[in-house]
Amino acid sequence: MNISSEEYYFDIGANLTHSAFKSVLDEVIEVSQKNGVQLLSVTGSDLLESQQALAIAKKYPESIISTAGIHPHQAKNYTKSYFSEIIDLLKEDQVKSIGETGLDFYRDYSTPSEQEKSFEAHLEIAIDMQMPLFLHEREAHKRFLEILKPLSGNLPKTVVHCFTGTKEELLEYIELDFYIGITGWICDERRGKHLEDLVDLIPLNRLMIETDAPYLLPRDMGVKSSTNNEPKFLPHIAKKISNHRKEEFELLISSIYMNSLNFFNI
Repeated sequence: MNISSEEYYFDIGANLTHSAFKSVLDEVIEVSQKNGVQLLSVTGSDLLESQQALAIAKKYPESIISTAGIHPHQAKNYTKSYFSEIIDLLKEDQVKSIGETGLDFYRDYSTPSEQEKSFEAHLEIAIDMQMPLFLHEREAHKRFLEILKPLSGNLPKTVVHCFTGTKEELLEYIELDFYIGITGWICDERRGKHLEDLVDLIPLNRLMIETDAPYLLPRDMGVKSSTNNEPKFLPHIAKKISNHRKEEFELLISSIYMNSLNFFNI
């Protein structure tokens, strides 16, 4: 990859395997690049999606990487043989992170015990391979930390993606030296306004940005709510964050970009 940090953006989490992008994927990627999103990571949420994410990354090897893992919603599918196929994907050059994995007690698509079993398997292989961790947590912060803290000395680089939590939760992640992924949630005056006060607490060398496309469309852009979120909107999220940080915009975006390169070992 030919990489420079000047006014470049890196979307660390885009769900481009989603059916919303099936017939327009090439166009979505092309438009995103025209809007400065030079690199992005396609998130794998189960075996099939991880395989599809890798296929996209292989199609665009200069601009796209992928992750491989089992989302907590899909943890009920975890078996040793199923997970062995995830591990095989982690050996591919374009797969740069393990996940999305973690805990989600907001919905019960998988039971807490199923989620924990899957999560712990991901952590074990991430430590063994020293491969970056792409983590999801929703309404499970206490148990999430109970699992992670005893491993903190051995964990590879770790990001809590799509952070939407409280100040106390954020500070606990920062104490563990985790990276923090901020999405268009910060652009939602109904649910994400508290992030305006929290985003400046994130150390500059631990801040990354993502769209979580096609989800979490920034509400303050004035587009129809039925519009799919796309990586092309990432610069808007960066500008919103900049409004609530002390750094100059150019320093902020170059630092975020370099953080992303460092996180994924690119």
